[in-house]
Amino acid sequence: MTTETSSANEVAADDYVVIGLATCFVKKDNKLHPVKIVEPIPSAALEAILKGIPTSYEMAVATTVGAVWSNETPQAPSGFPAEAQFCDEFSFRLQATARSYRSRPVAKEHLAPGALKTDFNFSTERKRMLNADRTVSTEDNVKQHSHTHKVL
Repeated sequence: MTTETSSANEVAADDYVVIGLATCFVKKDNKLHPVKIVEPIPSAALEAILKGIPTSYEMAVATTVGAVWSNETPQAPSGFPAEAQFCDEFSFRLQATARSYRSRPVAKEHLAPGALKTDFNFSTERKRMLNADRTVSTEDNVKQHSHTHKVL
């Protein structure tokens, strides 16, 4: 990442982002184990979460790119647990998230820079699996009406 903005796709150190702490799950030995994940929350996702939908996020903090990405290394915001892990492709997702707030500046009004929000509708009823295998079978195919592809 750069600290100077030389094109529309690059992000600057002072670009606004929201970083969340999510509870996800890893399946080992047929048992689910919770894992705390630090990940950027894009503007559209933040707006949906703030409307009260159930979410795996326990907390979120509004900050800048430079505060969470320094010397090519991710930095967890203060107040996040030490055992929390960074999401896969953190740098790529951080840049995309910064661009989402740049393209939708009204989303920055939900959380002031430096603000910590913890009153989400936190739920792990629908588990976010990090190592889930997705197997597609013929039973997954949707049956179509016999006239779907016919010219009548």
